[in-house]
Amino acid sequence: MVQTSSPAIRETTDGRGSPASAPPTAPTPEYASWISQDRSTDPASETMRREAAELVERVMAHYRDNTTHEAEGQWTEPVAHYLDADRWRRETDAVHRSVPLPLAMSSELPGPNTYKAIDVLGIPVLITRDRQGAIHAMINACRHRGAKLLEPGCGVQKRLTCPYHSWSYDLAGQLRGVYAEKTFGEVPREGRSLVALPVGERAGIVFVSLDPAAEPDLDAWLGDLQPLLEGLRLAECHHYSTSELTSPNWKVTLDGYLETYHFASLHPKTVFETNLSNMMAHDTWGPHQRIAPALRPIARAVELPPEQRDPGECVGPIYWLFPGLAIAGGWRQKIAVSLVLPRTATESVTQQIILLREPAVTDEERQAADRFGEWFHEVVRDEDYATTYGVQQGLEALDGTDFVFGRNEPGLQHFHRTIHQHLDTAPRAAR
Repeated sequence: MVQTSSPAIRETTDGRGSPASAPPTAPTPEYASWISQDRSTDPASETMRREAAELVERVMAHYRDNTTHEAEGQWTEPVAHYLDADRWRRETDAVHRSVPLPLAMSSELPGPNTYKAIDVLGIPVLITRDRQGAIHAMINACRHRGAKLLEPGCGVQKRLTCPYHSWSYDLAGQLRGVYAEKTFGEVPREGRSLVALPVGERAGIVFVSLDPAAEPDLDAWLGDLQPLLEGLRLAECHHYSTSELTSPNWKVTLDGYLETYHFASLHPKTVFETNLSNMMAHDTWGPHQRIAPALRPIARAVELPPEQRDPGECVGPIYWLFPGLAIAGGWRQKIAVSLVLPRTATESVTQQIILLREPAVTDEERQAADRFGEWFHEVVRDEDYATTYGVQQGLEALDGTDFVFGRNEPGLQHFHRTIHQHLDTAPRAAR
C-alpha cells in the first residue's frame, strides 16, 4: 500500500506513460538509504546485499522496457468471499488460529522486563521478555478470575499484577503471589501459571501461535526468506512509535498492500512522488512474498555502472509475511511496519510501527521521525483506507459478482490463492 522510500523528484512527467505527479499537499518525508552504508560481514547481510543488487537489475529491466512483473493470467475472487461472515470465521480458524502470527517487532521489547499486549481476534495476548532476555507469550488473563493483566501497548514491568485481586506473576507467567492467601486458601503455584502460547523470535520479529498446543517450526515457516529478513537487521533497530487505525474487512484492507497499480491514481501527491506506478518485481517464499516497486531515482541510476548504484535509491521492497505483516523501507534508515489483524467480519485493526536505525536523540531527529510516522499514518488513513471503506460499503450490493485481479497484480493473486490453500487443507469441521 504505502511505500515510504526514496526522496521525491519533482518532475512534470514520469516518462513512462503515467499521470504527472501533482505538488504534494503535505511535506514528503526525507529518506536516506541504509543498505549502501551497511558493511556487515555476516552471511545474512552479504546474502541480502548480493540479492539486492540482483533485484535492482530486475527492476531496471522493467524500467527500460516499461513493463512490470506479470502473473500467467487473471484471477477472479467472488465478492461473497469478502462478505460471508461464516467464511470469515472459517478463514480466521484456518489461518490466524493455525499459523504463527507475526505480532511484534523485537525492538518493541528492547530489553529485560519489557512487554507488548495486543488483542487478536478477541484473544488478549501478552508477549514478554523476562529478566534473562527470554521471550514468552501467554493469554493476558489472570488465572484467578480472568481479569486482563495489562492493557494493550508496550512498556516495562518487572511483575505482572492483576488489578482485580492483586495476584502477581513473573514475566515468564509463573504465579508468584496470592493476596491474602492465608484467608483465601493455599494455591498450588505450578497449576495456576498464565496460559502459555507458543512463541519464537526470528530476524527481529516475534511470532505467536494462538493455539496453546501448536508446535510451529518457524525456520520451515519462513524458509528461504529468513536469511533476507535477517540481513535487514531489524532486531538492531529502535522502536520509535506505534499508532493504530481501524480498517475494513482484513482482505479488503490487505488487497491494497500488495500491488503498485494504484499508486498514480490514488496517491498522485504522496506515494507517486517517490514511486513509479505499475512497475515492480515480485517474489514468493511459500505463503510470504515481496513486492519491489521502482523508485524515481532509478531514471538516473540506470545510466550508472552497477557498483555506483544505491539499491536503496532504486527499489523500495516491501516484505510481506503471511497473513498480514508488511515491512516497508527495510533498505532505509526509517522503516514503516504495518500489522493488519482481523477483528470482525467487517473490521480489522492496523498497527503502524515506526522503526529507526539510530535512536532519535535531538529535537531535529525526533521531528524528522514524527514527520515520517505522521505522513505514513495520514496517507494510509486519508487515501488508502478512505478508499477501502468505500469498497467495504459496496460489497453487499455487489454480492453475486466477482472481483478480477490483473496479470499485473501477482501479489493479490498469491495472497488469495494462499488463503484458499489453507481452507482446503483445514480440518473438515473448519471448512
